[in-house]
Amino acid sequence: MEGAPFERAEDPQMIEVHHLNNSRSQRILWLLEELELDYEIVKYQRDAETNLAPESLREIHPLGKSPVVREDGTILFESAAIIDHLVRRYGNGRLAPPESSREHVRYQQWLHYAEGSAMLPLMLKLYLGRLGDAAGPLLPRVEDEIQNHMGYLDSQLADSDFFLGNDLTAADVALSFPIQATRVLYGIDSFPNLAGFLERIVARPAYRRAIERGGPYVF
Repeated sequence: MEGAPFERAEDPQMIEVHHLNNSRSQRILWLLEELELDYEIVKYQRDAETNLAPESLREIHPLGKSPVVREDGTILFESAAIIDHLVRRYGNGRLAPPESSREHVRYQQWLHYAEGSAMLPLMLKLYLGRLGDAAGPLLPRVEDEIQNHMGYLDSQLADSDFFLGNDLTAADVALSFPIQATRVLYGIDSFPNLAGFLERIVARPAYRRAIERGGPYVF
C-alpha cells in the first residue's frame, strides 16, 4: 500500500473509518471511542437483497471489505491489525498489557484467535444456512465446532469479567464480534458467561456512543 511508514505519535492523526453496517467495523468505532480519539466515518450500506457490501467499498480497498481505516493517507485493513495498530499508537498504556509482560502474549493470542479460529465455523454456519437441505451433511460438524469454541471462550470467563482479567482490553473488543455473531447464528443460552460478557460491553458508554455514530447494529 502507498503511504509513508508510521511513526509513534502522541497527537492523534486524522483517522477515517470506512464503516459497513452490521459488520466487523463496528468494533473499530467502539475501540476509537474507548481511546477517546476523534475520527470520521464513511458509511456504506449492505444490499437489501444480497446482504453484500456495495461495490463502492472497492474504491478504498480492492477487496471491498470492511473495516478499512485511512490514517494520513495510509490504508489499513484487517480488524486485528487495525486494533493492534491503534492501541500501540494511541493507547498510552490503555487497553493492552505491557509489551514486556507474559499477559501481552495472551493478549496477542486473543486478537488473532478472534479473527482466525473463532470466526471460521461461524462463517461456515452463515453460508450453509443459505443452502437449505444441501447443508445437512456438514451442519452438525460445523455446529459442533461452534460449541467447541464458544464453550472454550465461556470457560475463560468463569472467574473474570473480561478475557484478561477484570479490566477491558482491546482483546475483548476483538472477541466481541464472534460472540455477537454466535448469538445471532447459533444462540448463547448454553454459554452464560458469554451472555454476561455481552451485557457488560453493551452497557459501556463508549460502546453506546459507537452505536449512535455507526447506526443500527443487529448483532
